[in-house]
Amino acid sequence: MSTDDQQWVSLGKVSGLFGVKGWMKIFSNTQPRENILNYSPWFLKRKGKWQEFKLVAGKAHSKGVIAQLSGCDDRDQAAELIGSEIAIKREQLPKAAPGEYYWNDLLGLKVINIEGIDLGHVASMLETGANDVIVVESSGDKGKLERLIPFVTDDIVLEVNIDEGFVKVDWDADF
Repeated sequence: MSTDDQQWVSLGKVSGLFGVKGWMKIFSNTQPRENILNYSPWFLKRKGKWQEFKLVAGKAHSKGVIAQLSGCDDRDQAAELIGSEIAIKREQLPKAAPGEYYWNDLLGLKVINIEGIDLGHVASMLETGANDVIVVESSGDKGKLERLIPFVTDDIVLEVNIDEGFVKVDWDADF
């Protein structure tokens, strides 16, 4: 990930149109979905470049979110934005409380167990309801290996060190 990519936090994407006055359907990665509306400005990636848009209005609608952006006053203007990734600058996020982490900050970290064995890297995170799960990917003799490790602090996840780039877990390398 380049330094430029690290300044952005992806929140979702423009997924469709809503009405004729420039409103859009938004696919949100935030929890709950309507939390995406807490941020402004949004930056939309169009033709490989980030463009700033002020959030004019938005609300939860059905099972999703709808929003209207500055400079987007009709259906045709909104249609040009369909498929655009929505991001904010990292500094727009509130500081995480001690012991809490943004999933985005965990991606790519090396995962080691208490014996010092490299288990791979954090490829993604899953929300299961009971607890979050780290998806750890590694390459081995048999190709790509994927492990699912519960993100349970103190019991399984013993240390997260974002500055040094690792997560230490109490997890058997053969599991």
